[in-house]
Amino acid sequence: MNQLTPSLIGMIIIGYFILLYLVSRLTGKRSDNETFFLAGRRTHWIWISIGMIGASLSGVTFISIPGVVGADGLNEDFSYFQVVLGYLLGYAVIALILLPLYYRLNLTTIYGYLDKRFGITSYKTGAAFFLLSRIIGASFRMFLVAMVLDQFVLGPMGVPFWATVAISILLIWTYTRHNGMQTIIFTDVLQTVFMLGAVGLTIYFISQQMDSSVWGALDLVRESEYSQVFFFEGGWSDPNNFFKQFFSGALITIVMTGLDQDMMQKNLACRTLHESQKNMFTFCLVLVIANLMFLSMGALLYLYIDHAQIALPSKSDQLYPMLALQFLPTAVGVAFIVGLIAAAYSSADSALTALTTSFCVDFLGMEKDKTSEQQQVKTRKRVHMAMSIVLFLTIIGFSQIHNQAVITKLFEVAGYTYGPILGLFAFGLITRRSVRDHLVLPLALIAPVLTWILNTWSDVLLAGFKLGFLLIAVNGLLMFIGLWLISQPPSAQNELQTAAH
Repeated sequence: MNQLTPSLIGMIIIGYFILLYLVSRLTGKRSDNETFFLAGRRTHWIWISIGMIGASLSGVTFISIPGVVGADGLNEDFSYFQVVLGYLLGYAVIALILLPLYYRLNLTTIYGYLDKRFGITSYKTGAAFFLLSRIIGASFRMFLVAMVLDQFVLGPMGVPFWATVAISILLIWTYTRHNGMQTIIFTDVLQTVFMLGAVGLTIYFISQQMDSSVWGALDLVRESEYSQVFFFEGGWSDPNNFFKQFFSGALITIVMTGLDQDMMQKNLACRTLHESQKNMFTFCLVLVIANLMFLSMGALLYLYIDHAQIALPSKSDQLYPMLALQFLPTAVGVAFIVGLIAAAYSSADSALTALTTSFCVDFLGMEKDKTSEQQQVKTRKRVHMAMSIVLFLTIIGFSQIHNQAVITKLFEVAGYTYGPILGLFAFGLITRRSVRDHLVLPLALIAPVLTWILNTWSDVLLAGFKLGFLLIAVNGLLMFIGLWLISQPPSAQNELQTAAH
């Protein structure tokens, strides 16, 4: 049995955050807005590429992906790798189409494109939907990690859940408040190393427990019932159908990376477009390897369960935490805690910085503001604190629901809110038509509602077809159609402006 105690876990977490704080102190003494928003656009692409792995693989991925390998339904066996292959197509679109656009317009937040293309309402609508999506998504991920900390660390010491959340948010605020993106780029590198190191150590120690080498254990995975990657036989009704998963993966990448300020802010911190593109292609290759590691570990966890005759937990998400903290050697438990914290906070810290950047630039107009740099820095720090409080209150709101199914549905709402952003960017890039800007916000509110209705009644309306990952595509398509209905052919002046963009 594992010898990890709440006190030992607490000491590990404290040591981890001390390390992050030291990194924040070493990454620069400047605390201006240029450093906070885009790290001065002078960061070498290789650091950003490594760090983006940690930001892409959240605490949800760290716990859930290994668990679903041996569960029935969506993403069983290695079918999730079909989604990962779709990521490659999505990242190619980002690198070859979106990044050149963002660099050509010299954007700090990517939603500035909507202002130049359509108008102020479209611009504010895109930014607002991003803020809503990120607040819900980041809060949900932090909520899951806070529950683990509450159950295994601070809860047994008598610390209430709200205090656990407050401590977590305070720690993130502490090491991001001065240098923002410049700090996050390097803390993300550290957190990526810890996260992938945790997976590697888990694979190694499970191999030892099964009296095998690492390569021998991976051979067992390849020969096991869990190793199927491609699913063609079930047709479109199969949630693991290859084409459904592949194109969904590509679309999810374009929307939740290429049209997401959180992920693009790191790419815009590169010195040149060419370096940003090299970062993107390197990152996606490493991401493929990282996901293969997660899936292999998931299969090994199930093989170890059978080998050691341990009862399966009631939920697949509990598999990795249960084995790491109760049955595997202490080193695995330590690696799990550090990897989980790294996965969670590499997403949360960059989200907090992106939310602050978007609100300052998109809603306060800080780049166009004529006030002094000193006053702008004070304003940015207040926004940073306010966003921290918003995340805290949202997580506490999740904790008051006491219904995991409802909380998961709330997380899905964040997926719905990306659809209007997809529709806006797609319409702007594909067509030359102008829109009635004042009608964009009502349209962006209607499209997700129609998507929800279509998804809820899909059994009747679509003859049993489930939208699944295609929700965002349908949502974006409805937004695109709506924009076409409120659009008009461009005037000569607008056409010249569109062509320039």
